[in-house]
Amino acid sequence: MRLIDLNADVGESFGNWRMGNDEVVLAIVSSANVACGFHAGDPQVMAKTCEIARRNGVSLGAHPGFADLQGFGRRPMPMSAFELETLVAYQIGAFMGIAARAGMPVAHVKAHGALYNLAEADPEVAGAIARAVKAVDPKLIMIGGTGSPMEGAATAAGVRFAAEGFPDRAYADDGKLLSRKLPGAVLHDPAEAAAQAVRMVIEGLILTVGGKLLPARVETLCIHGDEPTAAAVASAVKLALAGAGAEVAALPRVLG
Repeated sequence: MRLIDLNADVGESFGNWRMGNDEVVLAIVSSANVACGFHAGDPQVMAKTCEIARRNGVSLGAHPGFADLQGFGRRPMPMSAFELETLVAYQIGAFMGIAARAGMPVAHVKAHGALYNLAEADPEVAGAIARAVKAVDPKLIMIGGTGSPMEGAATAAGVRFAAEGFPDRAYADDGKLLSRKLPGAVLHDPAEAAAQAVRMVIEGLILTVGGKLLPARVETLCIHGDEPTAAAVASAVKLALAGAGAEVAALPRVLG
């Protein structure tokens, strides 16, 4: 049976402001990308998210992003490679401390928003992230877009890499995620997202907005926890994968 990780971006509330439905989403997925307090989240939110994940047997990952609470980390910020590397290392270390308080290990790191998008296109950004991961803990798994510079950067740094696909996002004809500025960039229909997940995992293909079928290797699928439809999409994806003969499992188990 094919094993596939199902991850979600969670822990993105801040103070009294609430984002997403982590209690429900973390009862469905196998891995959690927890915001580290820069684009979203705070120490208390991180701690509570770790506790929810522990109750549900969900594997933990750090989700570092740009220091941009107002823009939710989705606005690129020009930074040197040194600044990027230390930005990411700082957030990973902070989250590992919170996770240790909950008695849980951290298994992976996945960049957020604009930082992720830049790393998909710029080998220098991807390299800075990979070096930060390696420096903090070489056993950590780095998640990145399938076929992106992040895979090469992880290999060069000597860290394990997990290729990621997005059931709830549309893809442009170049294989990159369709910009959120364009209509249809986010797939809110659970059935549509489930079909995309099965296509990626079972057939190894991505269907683009232009009708192209591009080859893609994925070990993990991401559900965006900030979307109102996140729980419904995650449930539909998990059910469809099971029906197609795939088992949802935590990322360390998927990579063996």
